[in-house]
Amino acid sequence: MNTPGTLTYVYAVTRPTDRLHEVLADLRGIGRAPARLLTPTGAALGSGPAPPAFVASDVPARDFNETALKDHFEDLNWLEEVARTHHDVVQAVAAHAPVLPLRMATVYQDDHRARQALTDQHHTFTQRLDQLHAQTEYGVKIYLDPTTHGPQPPTGAETPTAPQPPASPGKAYLEARRAQHHVREAVHRQAQQAAEAIEAIAARHTTQRVRHAPQRGALTGPQENVLNDAYLIPDDQADQFRSAIAAAARRFPDVRIEVTGPWAPYSFAMPPADAPEPPP
Repeated sequence: MNTPGTLTYVYAVTRPTDRLHEVLADLRGIGRAPARLLTPTGAALGSGPAPPAFVASDVPARDFNETALKDHFEDLNWLEEVARTHHDVVQAVAAHAPVLPLRMATVYQDDHRARQALTDQHHTFTQRLDQLHAQTEYGVKIYLDPTTHGPQPPTGAETPTAPQPPASPGKAYLEARRAQHHVREAVHRQAQQAAEAIEAIAARHTTQRVRHAPQRGALTGPQENVLNDAYLIPDDQADQFRSAIAAAARRFPDVRIEVTGPWAPYSFAMPPADAPEPPP
């Protein structure tokens, strides 16, 4: 039940387990509010496994109503804090139960509206949880190291050491640019070969792939991200997948291959069929 002046914030869909109930007893969400499970409204929805439930907590209406969210989405510090807490809750649940992460700032007017949405989407959530059973998301990224991109063009006139004749500044610049271009082409060819090797490994060990746009800016630093894929991997294949990627990485010394995870299946979780009702 909501406390006065709050809305219902939903982090994920899950299928309750005994261990999850224990974890939720100590789990805190946004603003240190206690996390809780919301189950569907009405009678039990069939026999068999427990029906899907929402992991939720109360959030202040003043910060999460429609108008406030528009302002907060311009505040990077606020966004970072909310995103980190959202992720921490999802990961805590994923460690003990199947989970479908929901988008950050999925908010309902109250628990009753959230339970009704859960009931309305029972079939969709049940089907997706079944499809993701015993599978986990891993990321694979390829980076180009800027130090492999060849020599930098000279900034002024430089005379090579003897016995080579002096080169004009213009000629030295062009030669340096040509060498830089050749090295960069070779590195890109190696990155392409690495991507093909990863694709072959994925065909043996993964069930789904999502290709994300390469990352840019502060997320990558001086390195250039040229591949940013997410894979859904059966839990009994995860060790083989990681080992195979590590072995492949040793064949391509001029690029960096990074494996991240395990993650909750953010890239593979189906969003709700209907958008949440905007809070008041």
